[in-house]
Amino acid sequence: MISLFETGQSLRFADDGLIPAIIQDSITKNVLMLGYMNEEAISLTRSTGLVTFFSRSKNRIWQKGETSGNVLRAKEIRVDCDGDTLLILASPVGPTCHTGTDTCWAEENEKSPISFLSDLENVIEARIEAGDEASYTMQLIKSGVKRISQKVGEEGLETALEGVVGTDEQLSEEAADLVYHLLVLLQARKLRLADVVAVLQERHGA
Repeated sequence: MISLFETGQSLRFADDGLIPAIIQDSITKNVLMLGYMNEEAISLTRSTGLVTFFSRSKNRIWQKGETSGNVLRAKEIRVDCDGDTLLILASPVGPTCHTGTDTCWAEENEKSPISFLSDLENVIEARIEAGDEASYTMQLIKSGVKRISQKVGEEGLETALEGVVGTDEQLSEEAADLVYHLLVLLQARKLRLADVVAVLQERHGA
């Protein structure tokens, strides 16, 4: 589900029916690219969760990553004060530019190590959407929420045990297993890390 920043004003498309859309990494806040959208592209972006443009060179609707697989997962759509420019916060899967760079300005989209959790969450979501039977993630999803919850409990216990008697490496490995299975459980319940972070932020501010 994409959250929208509703400003109340109507969008102001150019005479050619297009509106510029700035794509910004939802975590790093780096600008990734600039594209153009028409009403159909905006609708598809909202309904599919994948950033979709209108290609001026191809004169057709174009989903980012439709060939390369380097999609942009839309998180939020914002409209500027004049209603003639969109800002789309997204999570990139792979490099954004067709040249292979992180951004269309050949800049590195540097992320902190902790932000990899967001990338992993996107990978888990993609595996589920693909429905690949060979994927362990998909096998977990098909086993049901109860079984996934059991796995989280098992991994939590193993992590606790390694915390008492294990080495630092063993503790790190078990903690990684715990975090992965927890992310799968959240996906199975249609939740994301952002929901957990929101709770932590609320508690912190209390």
